[in-house]
Amino acid sequence: MTEHQLSHGFETLAIHAGQEADPRTGAVVTPIYQVSTYKQDGVGGLREGYEYSRSANPTRTALEECLAAIEGGARGLAFASGLAAEDTLLRTLLEPGDHIVIPNDAYGGTFRLFAKVLTRWGVEFSVADTHHPEKVREAIRPTTRAVWVETPSNPLLGITDLAAVAEIAHAAGAKLVVDNTFASPYLQQPISFGADVVVHSTTKYMGGHSDVVGGALVVADPGLAEEVAYHQNAMGAVAGPFDAWLVLRGIKTLGVRMDRHSENAEKVAELLAAHPKVTQVLYPGLPGHPGHDVAAKQMRAFGGMVSFRVAGGEQAAVEVCNRAELFTLGESLGGVESLIEHPGRMTHASAAGSPLEVPADLVRISVGIESATDLLADLEQALG
Repeated sequence: MTEHQLSHGFETLAIHAGQEADPRTGAVVTPIYQVSTYKQDGVGGLREGYEYSRSANPTRTALEECLAAIEGGARGLAFASGLAAEDTLLRTLLEPGDHIVIPNDAYGGTFRLFAKVLTRWGVEFSVADTHHPEKVREAIRPTTRAVWVETPSNPLLGITDLAAVAEIAHAAGAKLVVDNTFASPYLQQPISFGADVVVHSTTKYMGGHSDVVGGALVVADPGLAEEVAYHQNAMGAVAGPFDAWLVLRGIKTLGVRMDRHSENAEKVAELLAAHPKVTQVLYPGLPGHPGHDVAAKQMRAFGGMVSFRVAGGEQAAVEVCNRAELFTLGESLGGVESLIEHPGRMTHASAAGSPLEVPADLVRISVGIESATDLLADLEQALG
């Protein structure tokens, strides 16, 4: 895109960045280039750089250009899943003997990648409470190459001061990697606060309709972006063209969806905070949340994810999940429909017995864009 186009607002970029009308037919929606290989004009004569769709595909290129624009990075890269994106990034940044600082609250699959895969490769990690920057500083070692954070975090909705942690990481010669899945680029752009790489599970809010699995990286520095792109091609876990098209379609409505997700979640959090069977509500939009002020500084709104703890312990929490009707019991998040889950037995089971183990009485909900009154009524009956 031109410099003028990049100065456009978020919603304009989401709809237009990387998505110019097809020059041959005038199609206003990027075509699905369901193709594996491309005719060359003589040996090595590639048309617009395309030779094989693992290396590059026009539909994926459109998505990657859009990702870079809406996150404010130098380059976007699309992958087959969020974990594929994470794995590619980590093997680009780290080598045996290196160290990384990870948060004490993070997606269970991310922790599994560190604890069960990267450690076998000789990478060491330390767990730190990234919501307190001084704890990150204490965890830094001479061999630290990266600091990894989630904000808001999964599933406890903790908030990390991105500018403060970026300063700590950079002073140690380390990169700051931010998983921005819960916020989405509409609500938060970590690169503007000093992050070097942003990670997304595009399965979630970017896709937004529970019909695609994908991942993304957006890199601030062009040189590092080239390194990551080399590994993306060498390792091969790329987004297929139809999946890229679905994510690109989802991004077009990301802004309006996130407005409704956030609006509904605030109402849900207020109801839960006043409910006698709820012992704690974890939502950064509540003034009593310890990260509320930092979140208000970093985020446009507070997002659609809410977690809460239930009086009566684990079994009571499980029963709330089972009684919910409009909130569908299922893993994942970020779709237009509301979901409910028990993290300890579902998404974060792999963190059991670790410093990232979640409370047994915790329920996590992804608040959808249905009528708020219906969602509130369903939670009332589920809590009993």
